[in-house]
Amino acid sequence: MPGMADESTVVDEDVRVAVYRRYAETGLEPTVVGLAEGLHMGEDAIRIALRRLAGQRHVVLGSDDRILMAHPFTSAPMGFAVMGDHTLWWGGCAWDSFALPHLVPGEPAVLVSTTCPNCHRPLAWTVGREKPPPGHEVAHFVTPAAHMWDDVLRTCSNQRIFCDGECVDAWLARESLERGYVMDLPTLWRLAKGWYAGRLDRGYTRREPAAAADFFHEVGLEGPFWGL
Repeated sequence: MPGMADESTVVDEDVRVAVYRRYAETGLEPTVVGLAEGLHMGEDAIRIALRRLAGQRHVVLGSDDRILMAHPFTSAPMGFAVMGDHTLWWGGCAWDSFALPHLVPGEPAVLVSTTCPNCHRPLAWTVGREKPPPGHEVAHFVTPAAHMWDDVLRTCSNQRIFCDGECVDAWLARESLERGYVMDLPTLWRLAKGWYAGRLDRGYTRREPAAAADFFHEVGLEGPFWGL
């Protein structure tokens, strides 16, 4: 029917923005019931919109259309906690946790905390918008960029921060995993700084692969792991 595609696009964007702003403002999981009430829509319409958004990689859904992730936000612990002046979030991964102060209004700096996956030493940094946090720790990503959405929950669960390269190597040997990509904290901060820009606003569009590759190059990420 004429106009149906445009109407569904508007509905999807209403739902997408509501999901992201709920996460940003409260740190809490948006629910189908809550979205339906807030947007004055039926629950079936919300579910249909969420499934379309999942197909477009704006959200990650679990059973019964539960919203598990809307990067950089997540509904459950995945190794990181991020505390701002007003809100506490679960961090989905190292990348997403470092991204939050760059995205959320009114939270120019956050405390990102985690533990080293190898030795379980507690790690924490104050991450702000102006410059990377100090520290000799390193981030290790298991899954190459081209395959990050093949199993996005596994991908995010394995984007972690370690005490140093020795802890990375020990953990990989114990888990029988191949070495992925290791970066220092300044590189992680640059990656997180601009990747999600505009995601809380209407009209946001995801980067096409070529634009993503250009961004990775600009922040200092090179090689086949990043499609370069």
